[in-house]
Amino acid sequence: MACFQSKAQNDTIKYLFAGHTYQFYTHGDKVDTRLEGLDLSAYESIWLGGDVCSEALLEYRTLEYIDGLFNLKHPNSHWTLGNHDARNANWKWLEELTGKKTYYTSHYKGISYMVLNTTLTPYDCEQLDDQYRILVNLCDTISESSHLILIMHHCLWEGVPGLPEPSRYAQSNLRYFSFNCYRPDATFLDEIYPRLIEVQKRGVEVILIMGDMGAKKIDVLSDDGIRFLGAGLTHSKFQTPEELEKAGPDWLIEFRHVPEKRELEWEFLDIDVMVENQQQQ
Repeated sequence: MACFQSKAQNDTIKYLFAGHTYQFYTHGDKVDTRLEGLDLSAYESIWLGGDVCSEALLEYRTLEYIDGLFNLKHPNSHWTLGNHDARNANWKWLEELTGKKTYYTSHYKGISYMVLNTTLTPYDCEQLDDQYRILVNLCDTISESSHLILIMHHCLWEGVPGLPEPSRYAQSNLRYFSFNCYRPDATFLDEIYPRLIEVQKRGVEVILIMGDMGAKKIDVLSDDGIRFLGAGLTHSKFQTPEELEKAGPDWLIEFRHVPEKRELEWEFLDIDVMVENQQQQ
């Protein structure tokens, strides 16, 4: 049973990122059983990279189940909507439970965050433009934070100098995702990435995390020095040892934060190794 410490027991605070977490071959109401069974008490908060359950917002009881596992109400818990989360609507349930929109900025112990909703489309101009204004305002005004972290589900990064092609690691590639309704060419590469470069130049370390991945990981610096991370789970899809071996490990990302020193480090963790280690304790 997952539980959380209300405050860090020492100077180092730990957070855990988990992407594409749903358990295959269910009614859409379960996360990967390995993640469900992990003791998460060492982590102050959990960052969910989307597709948490395959029908995450179809029934309210599923949202309650997710909250019981990951403490969505914690001020530094984050959930970026994936297509499996968003497709049944009912976004209001999540907003009412957490007190946050499906896109928002927040600040916690010296780090600023922007959680993006990459399932928004030009059919919802009001929210799409609102998300854009919030992100632009954050990039224009941030100065004191040690880091700026953007959390998103879908891959928006094609064409960023120094990054591999999304087809090598991501399950999605929203190259033409437009960040506002009045400029269809307002893509990540043309409209957002240059602003992140300016943030980095002001001494704020910029990190982007993407969750629409399975059995892969990415940790790459762009040519402009911006960090791109991603990881996900997909093993429950495979039903034979041969398929599992071919797929490779499933990954979580553990972040270690020392606010007083303005330090943030991370490490990719093989979830099967985590389960095995906990079983041996």
